[in-house]
Amino acid sequence: MKQGKIDALLGIVFGDEGKGKVVDYFTPQYDVVARFAGGPNAGHTIIFDGKKFVLRSIPSGIFNDNTLNIIGNGCVIAPDLFCQEARELEKAGYIMKDRLHISKRAQLILPTHRALDRAYEALKGKAKIGTTGKGIGPAYSDKAARIGLRVGDILDDFDAKYKQLKERHEQILKDLGYEYDITEEEKSWLEGVDYMRSLHLTDTEIEINRLLSEGKSVLAEGAQGSLLDLDHGTYPMVSSSSTTCGGVCTGLGVAPGKIDQVFGIFKAYSTRVGSGPFPVELFDSVGDTIREIGHEYGAVTGRNRRCGWVDLVALKYAAMINGVTQLVMMKSDVLDSFAHIKVCTAYTKDGVVTTDMPYDLNGWQPVYDELPGWKCDLTAMTSEEEFPQALNDYISYIERYMGIPITIVSVGPDRRATIVRS
Repeated sequence: MKQGKIDALLGIVFGDEGKGKVVDYFTPQYDVVARFAGGPNAGHTIIFDGKKFVLRSIPSGIFNDNTLNIIGNGCVIAPDLFCQEARELEKAGYIMKDRLHISKRAQLILPTHRALDRAYEALKGKAKIGTTGKGIGPAYSDKAARIGLRVGDILDDFDAKYKQLKERHEQILKDLGYEYDITEEEKSWLEGVDYMRSLHLTDTEIEINRLLSEGKSVLAEGAQGSLLDLDHGTYPMVSSSSTTCGGVCTGLGVAPGKIDQVFGIFKAYSTRVGSGPFPVELFDSVGDTIREIGHEYGAVTGRNRRCGWVDLVALKYAAMINGVTQLVMMKSDVLDSFAHIKVCTAYTKDGVVTTDMPYDLNGWQPVYDELPGWKCDLTAMTSEEEFPQALNDYISYIERYMGIPITIVSVGPDRRATIVRS
């Protein structure tokens, strides 16, 4: 029997690229959609048939009846938030028990993890990272310290295990002098644990490899973006997990040789949420206009996203470390009204110009090339043949710089506003 394949779909800058929409669009082509990293700090927005869904932990293939969805071992799960998300989907007719499997090895986010997250952020003062406060970092810290609770623990002597870790966290919070109250939060969290027990909890790494041996296809869905990767991002202003292609292997339990195509998703411009260096950030009316047209506010937090022109230095770096084979350009329509569009092709600092990603991005300024805008409405277009020449030139410019084809262009928020290029 022919061996199945895994394709990876990754955000390759600072996240918020529109991964959920693309996964939803691709899902009918795959037997399995699997999340391999991150937790409820990720918000994947999907719009179809006039309805809007925001997925935080559940894979974006959940809307397809014939697709198995898997939350892998590299993820962290907050039972209360997960339960809320799952029940909202069930009300809309998508039954979790029939189409979602969860790794027993995935880590649990406790209410005290969230209190720790807020306490640590408060202590940083002006050096705040801009965490979502969802407990992601402390949960991954416990995982690395080998003291965390895993999904499989809710099936065996859970009360004692939970009590032990909770007391450990409470002592830390006491030492920090941080005041908190998790009474109501803990109640809904424990209800979420009960709900999770009713679902299919399994050894997903064994399941995925068995499915691959049967010739099945898997789409690995990334969370956040490559420049928020713990190792390769703008440390310390990063996430706490492996958001790059390497995270597919560790977060799902599959060998590198089983990965086939790597889809790198980026916007036709750039955004970043929270603190951290962002060379192409615009502080003028242009940045404000992009934010308003693009509705650049966090799907989970509602925070303003910082906006700027597309950064090809960052894109090329991310494509390199991920082995990107195809590019997907999102939100092209947001730039419809601009007469001129800038493209960052290099950085400069103290008289030095580089096209390589520096170890520390602080202080580097963008070097721009300027291209003509297309000045027309892309949202009604349904094929590549309708693209204006200026958009084709913009696409070709990026392809030449990157050395990678842009195979999909999104021209609107709906799943139907997705154009595959020949």
